[in-house]
Amino acid sequence: MERRLSQETLAVDASIDRTYVSRLERELENPTVAVLERLANALDVDIREFFVEPPPGAAPLATLPKGRRPKK
Repeated sequence: MERRLSQETLAVDASIDRTYVSRLERELENPTVAVLERLANALDVDIREFFVEPPPGAAPLATLPKGRRPKK
């Protein structure tokens, strides 16, 4: 939003699918380091921007579920 990029533009610049960008934004996917690197390059930022160290005493961050969802 800050850079006024559409999901489509970011996806093309990072060589990933637009729906994957949407799922990342909605915290439905756990990106690999390789995907984070492509996103960082597309946004022209250091990959460390994606990693935030919580302040001392902060509650642990919630994690996404592991593994694949069961097929319907």
